[in-house]
Parts: sequence; structure tokens; C-alpha cells
Amino acid sequence: MGYYIGVDLGTSSVKLLLVDEAGRILNSASREYPLLFPHPGWSEQEPACWWEAVTEGIRDLTKDVDCAQVRGIGCGGQMHGLVALDAQDAVIRPAILWNDGRTAEETAWLNTVVGKEKLSALTANIAFAGFTAPKILWMRNKEPENFKRIAKIMLPKDYINYKLTGVHSCDYSDASGMLLLDVEHKSWSKEMLGICGVDEKQMPRLFESFEVIGTLKPEIAEELGLPADVKVVAGAGDNAAAAVGTGTVGDGACNISLGTSGTIFISSSKFGVDPHNALHAFAHADGRWHLMGCMLSAASCNKWLCDEILRTTDYAAEQRDITDERLGRNRVFFLPYLMGERSPINDTDARGTFVGVSMDTSRADLVQAVLEGVAFAIRDSFEVARSLGVPVDRSKLCGGGAKSPLWRKIMANVLNIPLDIPQTEEGPGYGGAMLAMVGCGAFESVQACADALVHVTKTVEPDPAIAERYEAQYRKFGLIYPALKEVFPKLQ
Repeated sequence: MGYYIGVDLGTSSVKLLLVDEAGRILNSASREYPLLFPHPGWSEQEPACWWEAVTEGIRDLTKDVDCAQVRGIGCGGQMHGLVALDAQDAVIRPAILWNDGRTAEETAWLNTVVGKEKLSALTANIAFAGFTAPKILWMRNKEPENFKRIAKIMLPKDYINYKLTGVHSCDYSDASGMLLLDVEHKSWSKEMLGICGVDEKQMPRLFESFEVIGTLKPEIAEELGLPADVKVVAGAGDNAAAAVGTGTVGDGACNISLGTSGTIFISSSKFGVDPHNALHAFAHADGRWHLMGCMLSAASCNKWLCDEILRTTDYAAEQRDITDERLGRNRVFFLPYLMGERSPINDTDARGTFVGVSMDTSRADLVQAVLEGVAFAIRDSFEVARSLGVPVDRSKLCGGGAKSPLWRKIMANVLNIPLDIPQTEEGPGYGGAMLAMVGCGAFESVQACADALVHVTKTVEPDPAIAERYEAQYRKFGLIYPALKEVFPKLQ
């Protein structure tokens, strides 16, 4: 029985899994790396830090096993980040990440001058500040000398795949978030590339997520202590990889992720576009498509409140006093827009806001408001899906925030649907390993792999009384952003 390595290249750390063909996790490893904030609203990382963390993690992962049994590697990674390489494949500048807000000017130019209708026709999406195309335009406008040096445009996990294999690749799910891909026809949009001033020769070759892009370079295999014939698959963007890892494949399946960012991910066998572009229309790692709503700050909101404001890392203790009786009765509301927001409001100026704070507001009220604010914001995207006639009657729930029993309960009642908790909560890393299994022939399809390996351990059912209270709370929450929308730009 072979072993497979799944890589989750996240924003703050890389997490690696060693998985066998029965889906058992044999070992795990993780390494953190720094985030760089050179200016307010900017967010960057050094790709060299990713590579160092991945190589150290793989050696740690495989130190006590027979490395000859390793068959394949699959990577899920943070999306949208711009990795620019020169003609010698050297990194030109630090990678500009998904949560970077510097491209407001370029994003506005794309949406107003090029026009949302044209962008949607070319790429099935409109411009968001975090997408890759606005970052390319920013380089062209603000760093013209660096822009002229670009020989290859990569995404974060694709840089790792390049370092492993020497192949410049990208899968369709990750490429969908660049605003450079004709998502319906799964090819680079020549017109969109032209708008950004780049050529198709500067783009990586496109693959399905489960397709093998190559094998390890001999020197890398030797460095990692792995066989040279280990296959590397194209992998997927983190949300598509997490969806595979939770079995969210096939028509109508849904997954909600409470990670650093928050997502609602609805798998579809047919290509479709939200006419209002509040939800992204992307390719899926199973070879089909999906609709996705993405909020920039989810579990990170709770981390911010506890770590930076309350000065504690005991998150469970902070949630202990929030009983069922308190759910749906909080007088404090929180807008979770700490980094601006994407779906569905697409507003880089929006900011995190507590509303309703009074002299009797308690510490627990603030914690509860943050957990509820994230759930309400997820529901905003959920409501867009409903308006499109996409029925979502239950969902998987994964991510770090999903480990909180209280947050799971809040989510189930705010959405008023059952939430299934997968046995493995490793998300992108597990999905990456599953994609590697498919690429190496252990399973004939992503669907077959998911059917065999993904199991639900528990289901959180909504409580009718709590769900009814949250229905009223959600309507109140919906009044806050429209009232503040015009205020936020004036505060910048």
C-alpha cells in the first residue's frame, strides 16, 4: 500500500499529512512562516520561506516511515497570491497575498473602465482586490521595472510544485481566482491577459487538479529522501482542496470553511454564473465547477479579539459562559470586515465594527458577537445562493473554527440547516493527498476517492427556537453595513 503526502500551504503556516490508500493519516507536520506588512493594508510573504517550511516538513513527516512507499504529492494552497519569476526563475519581489488591499485603484479601473459585464463575460467573475489580475496591474503601474522582468506568473502552491518538479503549472480551480482564466472553457483568456499587459508565454501550463504534472527532480528527491519517481499532481486552491477533503464533490454538495478566511462552497456539475457576481464562479478540483462566497476574516476575527484585545489564547474558556439561553439574544453585533470584505459586498473600505455596546456589555457578549458576526456574514453568501435557485439543505463544516462546539451550534442555527462534521478536519492537506491518489491511479476519480475515504462523524442539527431567534437577529445585522457603507471610505 502506497503513501501520499498532502500539503496545505496556508497563510501563516504549512501543514503536511502522510496518508495511506485507506485514508488513514499516518503522520502530520507543520511549520510556521512570517507574514510581512510593509505598509498599512499590504500583506506579503517570501516564497523562499514556503519552500524551506515545505522541505523541512516533508523530512519531518517521513522520518519514521519507509520512504520508498511514497507514491505522490498533492498541494492545496492559499489562492490569488502573485508570485513573479524572472527569466532565471528567481523570485522578483515578495509575493503579494490574497488578503492584500493595495489594489483598490486597479480593481476599480477593471470594474468601471473595462467593466463588470465584460470581465464576467471573459472570466465568469468581476475584479476583487485580492485577485491576481489587479496585483499584476499594480506591478505594471507602481513597479514598472519589476514588471518588465516577469517571465512567469505563478500562484503560491504552484511555486512549490515548480520547485519540486521544475514544471510551471497551475490547476483550473486556482487559476479561476486570477481573473485571467476563461472559466467556462478552461483556457487562459487572451483578451484578459492583454488588458493586464502580459502574454500567454508568461503563464503556467493548465492542468486538472488530479493530473500529474511531473515527478521529483533528482536533486530534490535526494534532498528529501524520497524516490525520484514520486508523482506530483497539479493540486488545487485551498478551498477546492478542502472541498475534496470533506467530500464536497458532485452536484449540489456544500462545504462551509471557518479558517483564516471563511467560505461557502457549492459544487456543481454545470457551469453557472451569479448575475450579480456576489459569488465567484470557479472550476472545481473534481473536474467540474463550483460557486463560492469568500469572506476575508473568519476564524481570524476570534483570534484577533482573543489574542490582541483580550490577551488570551484560551478560546474555549472565553466561550464557556455563552449558553443556549444567550444564543439569538445578544444586543451586541459585529461586522467581521477586519481586512475589508469580498463576498458578497466587495468593499475594500469596510472595517470591523462593534455595534450596540453599552455599559453592561460583558466580555462574553463581545466574544459571542464575533462568532455570530462571522456566521451572519457567511449567511449573506448563503442567501445569494438561495436567490439563484441553488437549494442548500445541509452542508459540511470544516476549518479551525469548526473545532468549537459553540461556533458549530451558532452556524447551524444562523443558517438553519444541519451541518455535517467530517471525520478528518484537515481540509486542504487531506484533499491534496486524495488528489495525489487519483493522479497515481489508486482511485479512478475524485468522486470515487471521496466516496471511499470521507466519513461524517457527527451532525449538528439546528434548534427551532434558537434558529427563530437568530432569524430576527440576522435581519438586524443586515441593517448595519448599509448604514455604514458611506462612512467607511471617509475613515480611511
